[in-house]
Amino acid sequence: MRGIGLGSAGVLFAGIVFGHFGMTVDHEIAHFAKEFGLVLFVFTIGLQLGPGIIRLWKAQGFLLNGLAVAIVAMGGALVVGFDYLIGLAPGSGPGLFCGATTNTPALGAAQQAAASLAPDSEISVDTLASAYAVAYPGGILGIITSMLLLRRLFKVDVDAEAEKAEQASGTKNDPLERRSLLVTNDRIGSIAFGSLPGVDETGVRISRIQRHEQTEVQHATEETTMQVGDIVQVVGTPQELARFEPLVGRQSDVDLMETPGDVVYRRVVVTEPSVLNHSLRELSLDKIYSTTVTRVMRSGVEMTPRGSMRFQYGDITHIVGDKDGVERVSKVMGNSLKSLDETQFASLFFGVAVGVAVGMIPIALPGLPFPVKLGLAGGPLIAAILFSLVGHLGGLIWYIPYSANLALRELGILLFLASAGLGAGETFFSIVFTLDGMKWVLAGIVIAMLPLLTVGIVARKAFNLNYLTLCGVFAGSMTDPPALAFANSLSDSQTSATAYAAVYPLTMILRIVAAQILVYLLLS
Repeated sequence: MRGIGLGSAGVLFAGIVFGHFGMTVDHEIAHFAKEFGLVLFVFTIGLQLGPGIIRLWKAQGFLLNGLAVAIVAMGGALVVGFDYLIGLAPGSGPGLFCGATTNTPALGAAQQAAASLAPDSEISVDTLASAYAVAYPGGILGIITSMLLLRRLFKVDVDAEAEKAEQASGTKNDPLERRSLLVTNDRIGSIAFGSLPGVDETGVRISRIQRHEQTEVQHATEETTMQVGDIVQVVGTPQELARFEPLVGRQSDVDLMETPGDVVYRRVVVTEPSVLNHSLRELSLDKIYSTTVTRVMRSGVEMTPRGSMRFQYGDITHIVGDKDGVERVSKVMGNSLKSLDETQFASLFFGVAVGVAVGMIPIALPGLPFPVKLGLAGGPLIAAILFSLVGHLGGLIWYIPYSANLALRELGILLFLASAGLGAGETFFSIVFTLDGMKWVLAGIVIAMLPLLTVGIVARKAFNLNYLTLCGVFAGSMTDPPALAFANSLSDSQTSATAYAAVYPLTMILRIVAAQILVYLLLS
């Protein structure tokens, strides 16, 4: 409507309507589909965004997690305030906190805490679940509405925000270009190209050289030395080349790409596990095979390869050298185009299994009678981030083609939302249209929206935080996959998903702890 849609989150509300009219699924099947969909969704997100999450942690991790902590704290304070002002039914306060913030693991922890306080009473536990179910849809709608209100309030241009985010994260680089340089500096004659000052800082790479008064071109590596009168071809961004050019000499009109000689060029895809996570310097391709890597294409981004760059599965490299050297490097790198189109299901489900196991690990926190767990959302997410950084383990390679990743991610969130909606729809309307139900709905929306709007305004005004990053923080601080699905639909950028994953682990633990604290405060 007017350019705004709910995206995948619409499935939840459709499920509630269909569930209300009696369309149901076997309970065990629905429960499995919901949990399997959630695991699939968060694991594929973590697998794709792992490296970007680490960069974001280094740059803004303290700020983003600080904002998420503020959102959690304000939500808990509002629950206590509502209980004091309007007298919520016993057990409904922690349920509203879990439902308005769409956190199922927190509900489980709260129910355990309630059962420990009153072992013979099921009223508080049932009230917790009812309040959660009523507040849950309003929580999702409140998060999405908060995103839209901030967008309208600050007149946000989403495309411009996506452009800024890509520039800030380094995922959008200046295009690379070739340049021919005439060597006029006689003081560099005894120095190998790779040892020249400024080469590693600028990232400029050498690929070809035409010796003075010779007609044929030769391939060049970091071991190549240059003499006055030589013409060299270098590769880099315009800014890098502008810094490097005065060190060597001046620009030449000679195009070494058109000059005859025993030099070949080939695009080679990295698909061999043995070279993954090894740096260009460690592989020593220039010394062993007398070849040069002039460019690396990763996830659609073209980069100049520095010595410290580590190869990842699916990197497309530009190799320059003689025919024999390039052929040997192609075999070393793998260069299997077929492998890029294959989804590594063995690796995928091994990683999922590890993630589920991680989510089941109890974490003892001081002052709480029950250990907390990351659950089926937090465990797989953290495991996927770690596996994406490791890259491979023996023959297991954590690489999924982008289209397959996106399909699995959408399938996961649709299974989760459909199951959740159908389950909530059975009793949703019968509870909502009671006095307590109306209180819960309104209180849940306030608990969801007020902290988000307050923190969002402060983040934009005081820190000028990117809007898409802020949307990711909103979804992550509420541990809400449907809200993330909506945020992702605003732009093709992965900025929201990266921010979501950056704040999710800490937020999950905080919400589980906060839910149990609220139980002790309001029921003891």
